[in-house]
This record gives sequence, C-alpha cells and structure tokens, in this order.
Amino acid sequence: MVQLHVKRGDDSQFLFNTTVDVSVDALVQQVAAIYNRRLKVDRICSEMTELADHGITLPPNMQGLTDEQIVDLRLRDEWEEKCAPSGGSEIKKDEIGRRNGHAPNEKMKEVLCKTTEEAKALVSKKQVQAGVCVTMEMVREALDMLRGAVMIVYPMGLPPHDPIRMEFENKEDLSGTQASLQVIPEEEAQLWWAGKEMQMGKKLQDYVGRNEKTKIMVKIQKRGQGAPSREPLVNAEEQKHMMLHYYRRQEELKKLEEADDDTYLQSEWSDRQALKRQFQGLNNIKWGPR
Repeated sequence: MVQLHVKRGDDSQFLFNTTVDVSVDALVQQVAAIYNRRLKVDRICSEMTELADHGITLPPNMQGLTDEQIVDLRLRDEWEEKCAPSGGSEIKKDEIGRRNGHAPNEKMKEVLCKTTEEAKALVSKKQVQAGVCVTMEMVREALDMLRGAVMIVYPMGLPPHDPIRMEFENKEDLSGTQASLQVIPEEEAQLWWAGKEMQMGKKLQDYVGRNEKTKIMVKIQKRGQGAPSREPLVNAEEQKHMMLHYYRRQEELKKLEEADDDTYLQSEWSDRQALKRQFQGLNNIKWGPR
C-alpha cells in the first residue's frame, strides 16, 4: 500500500493508505472526504464541551439577551422541557447567553466529556506521529460515538436549531465563520505532490511509479489558491536539534578559551634551562652596571 502523509499548508493532517492503481479523481475525493469529516468531528466535539457545561442551545431569537430582556420581550424557550437531560439538570449559567444554563448532572457530563476525548483521539493529528492511518470507517466510528453519547444524555434529542444536531443531520451553516475557511468541498479539492498538481484523469502510478511501498507527502488545497508552499529543507524538530548542538558547541569553545591560560610559561618552574644554569653556576647573574 502507498502511504500518503496529507498536509494542509505546513500542518500535518493524517496518514492515508491507497494503491498505485487508484485514479487521481477517486484519490482526491477520498482524501477530501476524510479531511472534511475530521473537521466535522472537531466541531461537534467543541460544541459537546459547551453542551456538557451549559446545556442545550437557546433559540436564535433569545441568544445574547439578558434575563431582563427575555422577560421584557416575553420570550420563552419551548425546547427547555422537551429536551431535558437524563437524570436531571444543574443550573450553570452561560455568560455569553448562547445556551440555556441547564447543564447535565456530573455523571452525564462525564459521559459527554469522555466520549468527546475518545472521538478526538481516534482522528487526531497525533495519529501521524503514531504511524496510524485514518480511514473513513474510523471517522464514521467517531461520529457514531458522539451521536450515541448525545442520545444517552438527551434521550429526547436536541432542538432542531442546536449546532450538534445540525451537524449530525448535515444541515450545518458555516457561512461567515472561521470553520468555513477550513472546509474544502470535494469538487474543489486538489492534491499537490513535489510542487506539482496531481492532474485529474491520471493515476497515482503516473507520479510515484508502481512501487506499492512508496511513502509520499501530499498537500490538499482548494482549487484556485495556487501552489502550496514548498516544504523547508529542515523541519522544525531538526532545526531545534541543530540549534541545541550549536549552543552546546559554543559553550564548549568558551570553556576552552577560559582554560587556555599560558601565563604559567613565565614562571620559574617552567623554565627548561633552569637546571642547566644551576649546574653551571649561572643562576642569579645580572647583566649591567651595579
């Protein structure tokens, strides 16, 4: 299997296994699908942390309002009772007024937090360092884990306007958010290798040959953004080791300079001719007028 190290810019994303016979069209679609689904997992995990801390999302017309404004406008959250957490709730007010403040109890909160950590670890960027390849099945498993945890804590489901439910139903609206800049639609995705765009209609073997044990690094990019930046000759870790070696070498040279004291050469005991002069009786002879 050919192993692809997928990057976005200079940021490592995941490892992906494929074959040299795969077409570039299919490869781009597979890589982009995993890339976008991993982003979805990250967004859901972020929202689930807020869900565990402050409960479900308020209706859009109530978000950001103070309690006094809600009373004055006679607004009411009809989903508060319908979507109550299992085992009862605890009052933990959301300071930014985005969630209703009826958080799950500690036991249910632990279910959400533990599942969130497990799902994030399954598709984490740290899998690159561990040498673990991410598959679409692993991403689906992470999403199923998150969906199951939400069903345990909220058996009646979440409100239709809650971002977690919208993510699960693929109805999320990311327009105007930072997250929208990270998503790369599959039809607009490109893969670059060795500074060259991998052209649609070709196969992977047209670029890397027929060796199935090949390991390459590719960069995923949105069409129209131009060529991604080249990889530096020395990565950050290697540069750190080089700087450390240079610093240690400089310290060693300083110590050698400090130890390089030759004033002892002027001392009497270092005179190589002293013994000869003593035998000849030439010690303590002074030249010049008295």
